[in-house]
Amino acid sequence: MPSLCLRFVAQWLLSLFIASLPATATAADASRPNFVFFLVDDLGWMDIGCFGSSFYETPNIDALAASGMKFTSGYAACPVCSPTRASIMTGRHPVRVDITDWIPGSTAAKAYNARFEQIDDRDELALEEVTIAEVLKQNGYRTFFAGKWHLGGEGFLPTDQGFDFNFGGHDKGSPPGGYYSPFKNPYLPDKQDGEYLTERLTKESVNFLETIKSTEPFLIYLSYYNVHTPIQPYKKLVGHFQSKAVDLFGDTRPAPIKEFRGESRSRQDNPELASMIAAVDDSVGTIVARLNELQLTDNTVVIFFSDNGGLCTLRKPGPTCNLPLRSGKGWLYEGGIREPMIIHAPGVTTAGTVCDVPVISTDFFPTMLELAGLPLQDELHADGTSLVPLLKGQPTMDHAPLCWHYPHYHGSTWTPGAAIRDQDWKLIELYEFGLTELYNLKDDIGESKDLSLSNPEKAAELKSKLQEWQTRMNAKMPIANPDYDADAPMIPPAGPRARK
Repeated sequence: MPSLCLRFVAQWLLSLFIASLPATATAADASRPNFVFFLVDDLGWMDIGCFGSSFYETPNIDALAASGMKFTSGYAACPVCSPTRASIMTGRHPVRVDITDWIPGSTAAKAYNARFEQIDDRDELALEEVTIAEVLKQNGYRTFFAGKWHLGGEGFLPTDQGFDFNFGGHDKGSPPGGYYSPFKNPYLPDKQDGEYLTERLTKESVNFLETIKSTEPFLIYLSYYNVHTPIQPYKKLVGHFQSKAVDLFGDTRPAPIKEFRGESRSRQDNPELASMIAAVDDSVGTIVARLNELQLTDNTVVIFFSDNGGLCTLRKPGPTCNLPLRSGKGWLYEGGIREPMIIHAPGVTTAGTVCDVPVISTDFFPTMLELAGLPLQDELHADGTSLVPLLKGQPTMDHAPLCWHYPHYHGSTWTPGAAIRDQDWKLIELYEFGLTELYNLKDDIGESKDLSLSNPEKAAELKSKLQEWQTRMNAKMPIANPDYDADAPMIPPAGPRARK
């Protein structure tokens, strides 16, 4: 621990020295837009007011959507965190960067009667990968990171991947000390007892904003630990939501929704989670207001996104509900991968517009390059497509089918599988159960009507496209487990988890 503290002090002193240097940006740099990227952890598509929630309250995020463009079909490249985070950073699919599970990941040994063996992937984002922070930094941007990194520890930290500053980013996927200090985070030293983590990250972001010189373009990447477990209430607001839950629901408890080996929550009614979402909303409001006070709003692109769906499905129901979407975090149904996505790009987006075109997290990298007036680099963001035509109001654009490959077991009770969305059609392969399902999302956003038998031609077409993509990407496919018991029940027996 002493060495970690010394490392942070050295980083802090270096940051003060850098901040004291005279600005070297050119007049051309000053015209480049700044970027503020809000990334929320485990926030579901339906967890935002402007996306349909009536229990959670997000007035600041709703206002951001009203000022820019809301994407109703924005997708994460994976239903869990680290792979999606890598896809945002690099513009490359999780399969391509070989981070296909959260770091360090689940193991097949923890699954009930696993049909397939463990598939191993990387436990850090390779330094050879070029991040959006590195490209922007090379072009005169100051780059700031705060919050959850989860793409590697020492030697693979944000400051090793293009960020000038790092407050709180390390290898852990959830806050090691919880949401109230002491944080037990080597890259976020404690300042006061009982400080709330999201408030602290917001203060650090605002402090960085106030060091900006007028000629310096910047990237702020605020990656919240909220609303990942542990579910710990934001004390300032939880009482409001406790009262609201009683007023709306009394003591009723709706039945959970069965999902293979798990159960999904069927109603948004968790006051603790609601307060954590409200804390994020407060943070967004604080930073947007400070941008306005510093007269930076008219030259700052603001992006809002989540790394995967809300935690809805577990062996027993999770803390949120994603209805009308099916299931949640860890699953390739819509609840696990469709995200609340908002982009406010001054001079580009029209306030209050909505885009229904399916897009994915690899698209942020080239979009940010084009908005910054920098040349696209297809060899880097190999799996991303610039969304600027959509931001300018173009109703459609050419985009390759969206593909997902998640060949791992997950605590949500997900088992290995893959999926593809091509226009309105989506196919899901559930390898554990030998199932192939086909849905028309335009008619059935809840994926309740499997059309694979009634439309075998479309199912075969999408399955072929998915397999071609997996082959082209050298995707690691599941390998049969010799200890698998084909006669065992699908649902594990009651009591302690049984394994063969």
